[in-house]
Amino acid sequence: MTHNVKEIFAGEAPPAPAALAAKVRTLAPSMTRSMQRVAEAVASDPAGCAALTVTGLAELTGTSEATVVRTARLLGYPGYRDLRLALAGLAAQQQSGRAPAVTADIAVDDPIADVVAKLAYDEQQTLADTAAGLDTVQLGAAVTALAAARRIDIYGVGASGLVAQDLAQKLLRIGLIAHPHSDPHLAVTNAVQLRAKDVAIAITHSGSTGDVIEPLRVAFERGATTVAITGRPDGPVTQYADHILTTSTARESELRPAAMSSRTSQLLVVDCLFVGVAQRTYETAAPALSASYEALAHRHSPRGRMR
Repeated sequence: MTHNVKEIFAGEAPPAPAALAAKVRTLAPSMTRSMQRVAEAVASDPAGCAALTVTGLAELTGTSEATVVRTARLLGYPGYRDLRLALAGLAAQQQSGRAPAVTADIAVDDPIADVVAKLAYDEQQTLADTAAGLDTVQLGAAVTALAAARRIDIYGVGASGLVAQDLAQKLLRIGLIAHPHSDPHLAVTNAVQLRAKDVAIAITHSGSTGDVIEPLRVAFERGATTVAITGRPDGPVTQYADHILTTSTARESELRPAAMSSRTSQLLVVDCLFVGVAQRTYETAAPALSASYEALAHRHSPRGRMR
């Protein structure tokens, strides 16, 4: 099974005005350079672009009318007219007195207070972008599969491996059998054992991490339900994913590499999956969670630690 960007977003309702910038950030890496110019123009100056005809925007960006229309459709709008309406709505929101955006660029000589403020702002923006771009239909389908799973394997390496561990321990706390795998050999060895009713989850910001794609491919071929959590909805990992959950492609910098910027959005998706599964399996999840709290309670009490 293969996916392209058009298939991934086919059937979705047009994004709300506030989600437009998030959509641009998420999809820009997969666009042609001419389409990127159109997307960057509408995201940076929604008011100015909302006043332009399709011909005017094409001239402004040095592209063609066909490119403008294709960009509008890729962003989730049926046509340019719908994109203009969204741009007008976004411009109105921005002119309603909201505080100007804070830049998240961190310099080597920034005071620590500025570092805190910039990172806090950037992570808030990453969370907002991820929430705005997350396909809740795909999320719901993934939750359904996880809630009924016999076994769950989660693949991730590096920072994504830490996120895989986080999801696995959360699912274990509510009584599900979940295993995180960061060793590619063990991941493939375990994937071979999967079958229908099992779920495999790959976490990769780039969408092209071979050590994550290989076990997901094996799980897919064995008949397991597969899920990709990725910042690239057109990346190679999605070829083997039944369900695709897109994270924000937050801006990177020298002092804030991809491992930092991607982790925040991945953890939000992981928490959405966990809460969704806990809701679906509440009758068994609640007692399991209580039992795990009780089993560990003595480790959190001063008296218990002295024994």
